[in-house]
Amino acid sequence: MNKKSVLTVKNLNKIYSKKGSISTQALKNLNLQVKEGEIFGLLGPNGAGKSTFINILGGSVIKTDGEVNVWGFNLDKNPRQVRASIGIVPQEVNFDPFFSPKKLLELQAGLYGIKKKDRITDAILKLVSLEKQANSYSRSLSGGMKRRLLVAKAMVHQPPIIILDEPTAGVDVDLRKTLWQNLRSLNNQGITIILTTHYLEEAEKMCDRIGILNHGELVALDTTENLLDRIQTKIVHFTIDKKSNITDNALESLKIILNNQNKLSVSYEKSKINIDTIVSILKEQNIKIIDISTDDGDLEDVFLRLTKN
Repeated sequence: MNKKSVLTVKNLNKIYSKKGSISTQALKNLNLQVKEGEIFGLLGPNGAGKSTFINILGGSVIKTDGEVNVWGFNLDKNPRQVRASIGIVPQEVNFDPFFSPKKLLELQAGLYGIKKKDRITDAILKLVSLEKQANSYSRSLSGGMKRRLLVAKAMVHQPPIIILDEPTAGVDVDLRKTLWQNLRSLNNQGITIILTTHYLEEAEKMCDRIGILNHGELVALDTTENLLDRIQTKIVHFTIDKKSNITDNALESLKIILNNQNKLSVSYEKSKINIDTIVSILKEQNIKIIDISTDDGDLEDVFLRLTKN
């Protein structure tokens, strides 16, 4: 089934110009589409243009030119509907420490003009696992709870798209996992999620598709799986019964990392060698293979290759 695009960006540019100084182009001809119900990751080093992009969608930065459509609404013609279609979760924790989560969400709903009878405050608190803390002071919440409260705040007007800007920056590993679980459960309920992150492990685990930005340009846009397939180098570890006399020049691109009585580790390029060839060489030497394990590269390899200058 072909899913519809919930966000379409065409030739989006943003130039920051200050009087008397050189202008900076934060986004250069950005083109992308995000499909309904997916988790889309926008990656890039600092200064790549990720926050500029989110701020344009949120209305706090004005684009230089280009076209943006969100949930069928054009940003130039229907800015209010665009803002109503997205909930943005900022990086910084920004709420009054003396309000309870419930009170904060009620206030936020009021700002969006949502009538009392249409508010779903309790349901949202349950979604982000804060129902037990509904009436405590928000200053007494842990770091992770505060992050989840930011997600809840972005959901009061029930937007079909939630955008998270570096959701787990400065958050410890356990907390990050809890947040991921929360986002997964929101996504399972049909909410489209767009996240910017520089934690590549996060993108690899969470995202269906990934766009990589560098100096305001989109240098890659593909499924996470396809991006990982771009990695050429594979590392294989063999546990063997005796030492092999295999050498680097036995096959093109083969490199011996470790070779002793019971361990052999090699690296090679996937396009040039098939693992079966290495296994055959070992068999010819009457070596018994007890175990094989492989290390494929990770997203970091792709990211570095695409963003190194």
